[in-house]
Amino acid sequence: MSIPFYQKYHQHYDRAYRNKELQSTLSQYQKEEKRKSAVYSHGSAAYTLGSAASHHGSAAAYRHESSAAYSHGSAAYGLESAAYSQGSAAYGLESAAYSHGSAAYDHESAALSKKSAAYSLGSESLSKRSAAYSLGSESLSKRSAAYGLGSESLSKRSAAYSLGSDSLSKSSAAYSLGSEAYSHGLKDSNIMIEDRSYKLSPKAKRAKQSLLSEEKENKAIDYVVPVFTGRQVHVSGITDTEEERIKESAAYIARRNLFATGEGISATRVATSSSAEEQYEKKSRKVAIRESAERLALKKTLEETEEFHRKLNEDKLLHAPEFVIKPRSHTVWEKQNVKLHCTVTGWPEPRLTWYKNNVPINVHTHPGKYIIESRYGMHSLEINKCDFEDTAQYRASAMNVKGELSAYASLVVKRYKGEFDESYFHAGTITMPLSFGVTPQGYASRFEIHFVDKFEVSFGREGETMSLGCTVIIHPDIKRFHPEIQWYRNGVLITPSKWIQMHWSGERATLTLAHANKEDEGLYTLRVVMGDYYDQYSAYVFVRDADAEIPGAPASPLDVECLDANKDYVIISWKQPAVDGGSPILGYFIDKCEVGTTHWSQCNETPVKFARFPVTGLIEGRSYIFRVRAVNKAGISIPSRVSVPVAALDPADRARLRSHPSAPWTGQIIVTEEEPAEGIVPGPPSDLHVIEATKNYVVLSWKPPGERGHEGVMYFVEKCIAGTENWQRVNTEIPVKSPRFAVFDLAEGKSYRFRVRCCNSAGIGEPSEATEATMVGDKLDIPKAPGRIIPTRNTDTSVVVAWTESKDSKELVGYYVEASIAGSGHWEPCNNNPVKGTRFICHGLLTGENYVFRVRAVNAAGLSEYSQESEAIKVKAAIGGGLLHGVCPELSAAPSPPYDITVLESVRDSMVLGWKQPKIIGGVEITGYYVNYREVIDGVPGKWNEANIKPVSDRAYRIHNLKENMIYQFQVAAANLAGVGTPSPASRSFKCEEWTIAVPGPPHDLSCTEVRKDSLVLLWKPPVYIGRNPVIGYYVDVKETEATDEHWRSVNEKPNANKFLKISGLKEGVSYVFRVRATNQAGVGKPSDTTDPIIAETRPGTKEVEVDVDDNGVISLNFECDQMSPESKFVWSKNYEPIEDESRLALETKGGKSKAAFKDLGEDDLGIYSCAVTDTDGVSSSYTIDEEEMKRLLALSHEHKFPTIPLKSELAAELLEKGQVRFWLQAEKLSGNAKVNFVFNDKEVVNGEKYKMKVDRNTGLIEMIMDKLEDDDEGTYTFQLQDGKAKNQSSLVLIGDVFKKLQNEADFQRQEWFRKQGPHFVEYLGWEVTADCNVLLKCKVANIKKETHIVWYKDEREIMVDEEHDFKDGVCTLLISEFSKKDAGIYEVILKDDRGKDKSKLKLVEAAFADLMTEVCRKIAVSATELKIQSTAEGIRLFSFVNYYLEDLRVSWLHNDAKIKYTDRVKTGVTGEQIWLQINEPTPHDKGKYIMELFDGKTTHTKMLDFSGQAFDEACAEFQRLKQAAVAERNRARVLGGLPDVVTIQEGKALNLTCNVWGDPVPEVVWLKNEKPLLADAHCILKYESGKNASFTITGVNTIDSGRYSILVKNKYGTETSDFTVIVTPVIAQSGMAMHEPDVQGYKLNTITPAKRKKTTATSNCHKEGEKEVFVKPHVEEIIATEETPDPNEILIVEEGDDPEGSWQAAKEGDVKSTVAEVILHPTGSLDRQEEKSVETNT
Repeated sequence: MSIPFYQKYHQHYDRAYRNKELQSTLSQYQKEEKRKSAVYSHGSAAYTLGSAASHHGSAAAYRHESSAAYSHGSAAYGLESAAYSQGSAAYGLESAAYSHGSAAYDHESAALSKKSAAYSLGSESLSKRSAAYSLGSESLSKRSAAYGLGSESLSKRSAAYSLGSDSLSKSSAAYSLGSEAYSHGLKDSNIMIEDRSYKLSPKAKRAKQSLLSEEKENKAIDYVVPVFTGRQVHVSGITDTEEERIKESAAYIARRNLFATGEGISATRVATSSSAEEQYEKKSRKVAIRESAERLALKKTLEETEEFHRKLNEDKLLHAPEFVIKPRSHTVWEKQNVKLHCTVTGWPEPRLTWYKNNVPINVHTHPGKYIIESRYGMHSLEINKCDFEDTAQYRASAMNVKGELSAYASLVVKRYKGEFDESYFHAGTITMPLSFGVTPQGYASRFEIHFVDKFEVSFGREGETMSLGCTVIIHPDIKRFHPEIQWYRNGVLITPSKWIQMHWSGERATLTLAHANKEDEGLYTLRVVMGDYYDQYSAYVFVRDADAEIPGAPASPLDVECLDANKDYVIISWKQPAVDGGSPILGYFIDKCEVGTTHWSQCNETPVKFARFPVTGLIEGRSYIFRVRAVNKAGISIPSRVSVPVAALDPADRARLRSHPSAPWTGQIIVTEEEPAEGIVPGPPSDLHVIEATKNYVVLSWKPPGERGHEGVMYFVEKCIAGTENWQRVNTEIPVKSPRFAVFDLAEGKSYRFRVRCCNSAGIGEPSEATEATMVGDKLDIPKAPGRIIPTRNTDTSVVVAWTESKDSKELVGYYVEASIAGSGHWEPCNNNPVKGTRFICHGLLTGENYVFRVRAVNAAGLSEYSQESEAIKVKAAIGGGLLHGVCPELSAAPSPPYDITVLESVRDSMVLGWKQPKIIGGVEITGYYVNYREVIDGVPGKWNEANIKPVSDRAYRIHNLKENMIYQFQVAAANLAGVGTPSPASRSFKCEEWTIAVPGPPHDLSCTEVRKDSLVLLWKPPVYIGRNPVIGYYVDVKETEATDEHWRSVNEKPNANKFLKISGLKEGVSYVFRVRATNQAGVGKPSDTTDPIIAETRPGTKEVEVDVDDNGVISLNFECDQMSPESKFVWSKNYEPIEDESRLALETKGGKSKAAFKDLGEDDLGIYSCAVTDTDGVSSSYTIDEEEMKRLLALSHEHKFPTIPLKSELAAELLEKGQVRFWLQAEKLSGNAKVNFVFNDKEVVNGEKYKMKVDRNTGLIEMIMDKLEDDDEGTYTFQLQDGKAKNQSSLVLIGDVFKKLQNEADFQRQEWFRKQGPHFVEYLGWEVTADCNVLLKCKVANIKKETHIVWYKDEREIMVDEEHDFKDGVCTLLISEFSKKDAGIYEVILKDDRGKDKSKLKLVEAAFADLMTEVCRKIAVSATELKIQSTAEGIRLFSFVNYYLEDLRVSWLHNDAKIKYTDRVKTGVTGEQIWLQINEPTPHDKGKYIMELFDGKTTHTKMLDFSGQAFDEACAEFQRLKQAAVAERNRARVLGGLPDVVTIQEGKALNLTCNVWGDPVPEVVWLKNEKPLLADAHCILKYESGKNASFTITGVNTIDSGRYSILVKNKYGTETSDFTVIVTPVIAQSGMAMHEPDVQGYKLNTITPAKRKKTTATSNCHKEGEKEVFVKPHVEEIIATEETPDPNEILIVEEGDDPEGSWQAAKEGDVKSTVAEVILHPTGSLDRQEEKSVETNT
């Protein structure tokens, strides 16, 4: 894609454009870069543009200065510092990494050469403290150089990096991707590892491009990212096509993945002294073998990468432009600056163009005015010193190969009140000449605009197509600065419409009137605007009236318009025609038609004379179009052109519908509030007056009232006869909304007064003041006749007529001018559209004839009387004797010079010349040519000599009596009736010598005819010199006009024997030139001179030769031309040779039509027949008659001689609903006199009881109906038709099996009809499987009523249905959920009521049941969700959900395309609707691609999951965490039971409590009293036996022993406490001992509540109150989903039996207070741990 010219000059564009495109691609793969194990230099280290090594493109070996340079900018590597000199560190683009995006391996050496690169991933010496090269250091740029592609010494003797080399840390620093010290060297680069962002250089990456700053050599202006490329050869820069950029970006990913595996070769290079001597370390045999093996592995990987490129789907990388931020509209003051911003995304990088009012902005047109910037997808347009002319709509258009998108913003420039633009006084169009204007180079550059091949005064007729065209030549020709083409009619700018089309080809402007009407008549002006300068050309177009359908009828009216429209009326106006048909026009009829229909209805019963008429009775809200017809005593004219559609709406409603903001939406809404004024009756309207009054209507207008409240008002109009006060309401039903109304139904001659009332919801207000008395009648009088008609000579065909205007004329529409040859008495209109003004040029007059003129005026009331006739004037040119027809006024009548003189043959004493016809022939045919010649001796020409005294008619002439070996020059002059034209310039010099070449000379007199948009016919004459052998054919060559000679191509591969050739395959609008070469047995001769440039286009109004066959069978070819001049003639040719023998053809020409009729078409008439019209602009056409066409025409001729009635369909039979048989056929057309005979077995049958016949002559349909077919109805049926002399018949044979089949079908149809009289099945019982995988049995019934019952059966047993079917939509259904084998059987449904019954069966057994089960399984398989990952304490589970599961659905799992063998560790199963694969204790071998196959019996459905990489790592990490959590939960210390909540005991008794304790390792036991440790003593005995039983004994309790006791058990996995309360009561009864012994049911004591409470705290999760635990998050950054992105709302799926809470409950009894870590699956697949939640439950 080329860059727009106005963007090429932006300083940043060429260098930054492609970097931004690459950046867009890299962002597609940004997630791939976010890996813990490898951080590439693309997103981390920056390339300093100041590097001396990059500046020179190559470098020598490392020198001792390199070590000094390193020490200057950074510390030694042994000191654990990262070497980033001056804040910039990078891996050199032209070092041992990637050189400008290209890398390959050098097979000839073990070193990194020009095409090799590798990463060092395992370098022990760098490990955690490696550092990068410093290329930005000034010392380094002066005294050191990196590896270069051009370094010869490096490619010859360099050593590979060694993975374990200790010398690497001593002499050089490699690039370690896994280095932790990497982040320490990014202090100045501002690019952290977490960012993983790519920052590209504003300079484009080009091969051999200097990476130094343009201003300062050693100043690093930005960072450059090294780029991989997918080629094994060196690629300079980035390719120019979008496709190449996509491939390189994709190759970058493949190559990056290659080197990320760590399979590389590390090389160490030792720099020596400045003498450029190099030393290399010797490698061991082991290292050499390893490098060789790795080199072969790298080559294989590269081959696999190239194969990947070939399979890459490039479309996935592309997407259309999208505006992230759209430009915002602004309003500023004059002389302020404004800047429009937008941000665009898309790939490839969209190219953005700024437009002002849809015109591209060129920054060079107004230097300093506009500043366009584009950087990294952010674009801006700055407009400096805004002036009032900058107020416009601005558009930003972004485009790439995927599409185009635009965003709009408006700029409004305000001017302070009272200011004026002083520049208008200095640079405006008043002070500057028109020949100066604004150009792309600035101001005051002169343009020269020339109009060539201009359209002349044109004459057309209504209904015809007219075309106006002109070739425009502009000098100087500035590329991409195109002119603005404007067309005007009578000074009014023309816009394209359905009647007018405009076209600008870049050289020629055309305007086409698709259907000319008198409204199109006028002065047409072509204006060409170049900046502030323009030039124009004008000519008048006349449109004559179409031929009247009725002789003597008037012409059609014109300019039908809708003056006033309301919701129930429209006032129509028009202009009267100039031609009345010979008798006065009695009036006009107005027709209306509703838009969307084709029905016209007449609006007035009697003709109206006034050219305005109100049309009433319209339907509110509908749109109408109108037309007008004139009527005189001879008849009615053809209708006028229809009006513009108008809607019957109240003007207030119409204004509201049409209202729209004049500027783009700016987002501002202004809301005003005012107090409601409900209940206010509106006041009277004001300024009521009559604005128009005729005898048919009166139009009133007024102003709304001042007092009207908050709501709107409507109006009632009242009238009364003057002198009375009897007011009558005009609009009694509905008030009007607008302050304008037309009153109808008034008595002519009476005077009326009018008044208006306002109304709203509060009531009707007081009336307005009444108008003055208005008499109903036409106030407009017919104008008076103009006077003083003065004709003046103009040209040979035109006269200027002037007159004085009509006196006291009102609302004058214009004038009609008529002309008549003196003494003839026959008047013809000069214009058909009234002209305004008092001067008109009458064209189309006969030269030399005397004419008289008269004028009359016209207004809405009618046409005035004719003026007095003018004096007779002879038509001839005013100065210089006039010009001939078709000649432009500024050219001479004599022809222009011929041109392209060439030599066609040369012998010893004569030469044959050829030349081309003059471009301007002077308006008449050229009568001949005169040839002059002169000798040229030593380069000095002599005197001219005449070669011929009499003119020669051909454009080839032999000049005799020349001197051998003498050099001659020639000139030719053309002559016509006006005289001899100017001779041509002297030709080039030719030598008179004998031609002895064997090949023929050049053909000559080439001409093009039948030029169309994609083809033309080329004609030529044979060469004069034929060579040694006869000419056997010709080759035609073609090329585009502007193309060079290398682009000549031959049209025909084999020689063409004819002297003509039709050339097809041309491009529309393209200019071509042609030449011809003759050939004989010796070879191909010299080519002819080229033709003039020919533009491939079909000009408007082009007609073709049409073939016609009349009623008598005569075949003829017809051609019509409407561009003829009086001297034009039709010339018929056969095979492009003029037809002289008319024995087989009869030629006839009448006016603009010519016909060639064949007398007896036969094989002798085969060929190409062409017709050309002389004295026109190449009007021609042809028609080819070959054998097939001849046969078609002869058959058509026979049909016309012996006509037949055409049939749309032959005789056929069909069955009707009741079993009747209908015989029918249809003719295309039948007249009212057509007759039909019905014949059966050669006997005519008539209409009766058995046969019922019908003939529809309007549609041509003929039919015969029989109620029933009997056995004796077998035979042949025939319909015989006759219509005038045309005849036809059609027969149908019904015998044998055909008759029996039809008879049986009729009987069956009759039975079906009877069956359908009761409830019946329209569609019998069938099945379908729903989206929920259920089976739905359904049938469609009809003729149902409320009493109709439906019963379902399976295997003859009734199925009980819970609800009765309501027969909605006539469909009965039975839903079988979770369909299985038990549902197989025979299903039957029965419909019945008092009218009868019907039944339908469906067998779902064997094959039918198998098909249904297959479909059910298919639906289940389709319903399967994508595979998901769930980590558990036992392992990892892959699972998918289906709607429900059937055993018939076969499930299998594949791992890396191999079927999985199920073991105790890897097993599969189905739980409910979940299909799962459990992998216990996963290992790295479990990585890979997993596929779940679901086989439905016919098709295998698969779901795939890529379980590798980060997804595997995170899942394993979560598994380990859950596993550890399970172990901790299983082994933590806990109290299993035995302690009550409350113990009440009498004082003095012994208390003994025992509980079970569990934990692994054995927990410690601590007893607490009132939250303080309780120590054992003689009073309180504490025991802990076998690590399981803990007992608490108080020998004799007393009141001080009352309190809250707790037992706390603790091990490394957690602690748990169990509380109980001891209440000691005073001694009341006999003391004893309350024992609480645990058993299966728990401790039993009447005073003790059996419930208990526990408090559990996991050691790993325990924390003090107020502290927040910090969990260690697994080091997993993100999971890249290869199949799908999980739903953000997805929750962790827990399978039955694996509920963590359930397992915990199984391990304890009673109430437990515990802390649980909640796990949530995030959309990226990573596992995260949220804040702890404490859950307490009481049992």
